[in-house]
Parts: sequence; C-alpha cells; structure tokens
Amino acid sequence: MRKIIVSMNVTLDGFMAGADGELDWHFPLWTEEMSLYICDQLGKMDTILLGRRSYEKMAGYWPVRSFTGVEGEYADMMNNHTKIVFSHTLQTISWQNTRLVRTNISEEVLKMKQSPGKDMIIYGSSSIVQSFIRQGLIDEFHIWVHPVFIQQGVPMFRNMEENVHLQFVRTRTFRSGVVLLYYKVNQERDIKDQES
Repeated sequence: MRKIIVSMNVTLDGFMAGADGELDWHFPLWTEEMSLYICDQLGKMDTILLGRRSYEKMAGYWPVRSFTGVEGEYADMMNNHTKIVFSHTLQTISWQNTRLVRTNISEEVLKMKQSPGKDMIIYGSSSIVQSFIRQGLIDEFHIWVHPVFIQQGVPMFRNMEENVHLQFVRTRTFRSGVVLLYYKVNQERDIKDQES
C-alpha cells in the first residue's frame, strides 16, 4: 500500500508559516545540501497532495519561473508529478497534471493509497494534514525544524483535539543547523486510545 508522507518546515517555536503565510524565515537557512536531499525525497514520490492555499502559492511559483541545476530538477518534478488538490471552494485549476477533489475525500484518498504507484507527499497544507490525521490516513511525518523563532504565525497544528502517537524513526542534521525528524504514525495505539 502506498504511504502518505507529510513533509513540513517549522520554526523552533512551532510555526509552519508567518502570520500572513510568509515563508521567508526558512530561505536564509536553505542550502544546496538540503536542496539535493529534498530533490531525492520527491524523486521517491509520484503524487503531491495539496490544500487550496498551498496549491495557489505553488501554482504561482513553480510553473512560471526558470530554474537550473538541482532546483531545475526539483521544479521539473513539481510540474510533472501528479498533483491532487482537496478543496470545497477552488473553482478552477491551471497547473499541469493537477486534479481537483471536492467530495468523498477520504474515499478518494483510500483508493489512491491502494492503487499502484509510489508514495504520496503533502507539503504544508495544515488543514489537509489535520483532516487526514483525524481519518487515520497519514503514515509518516518528515518535520524540518529550523533554528529560528518568529514569535507568531500559523501553528503546525491548531485546534487539534486528537492524540496522535508517533514512533521515532531517525534524524538527519544539516550543516545549516536544520534538523529533519522522521516519525511513523502509531495507528494501533491511536485506535486503542479511541476505543478506551
């Protein structure tokens, strides 16, 4: 079965974006070493899952700019991989290889997980992540922790009522000081918590 992996950049004080959705806090720490790594990560996937806001930001960036080197390789994958956008409000999509899903989201995701292919990845999209957590659809978290405090912004998880138990897998530290944390979701423990 295909896995759904959440890959998310966060500040040390737990924000995934600034108060207005800005991501400028992580660009000063982004290095070629990290670009090579994330390019390799995306190469192991074939589908990108997005919420409306993340889709609109990425669709306004990756297809309209020119990139070279490893960034060009990454941009090619971003543009050519299948992209699934989950939104009740988005009316049209323009980014190539993108499909819009408005209804029966959990059924659609379960079908995708059971269909042939590589694993699927979610970048950002906190509302989709939270919805998928509630439905037990997330398999792994890859959390990029940046050594920066921004004091306020969009929290990684907001208004979460569920307990989510994660199993530590490993870490990777980059020369910039960013630490990548790998966790698997402990579905069995979460099911037991819901039953008790």
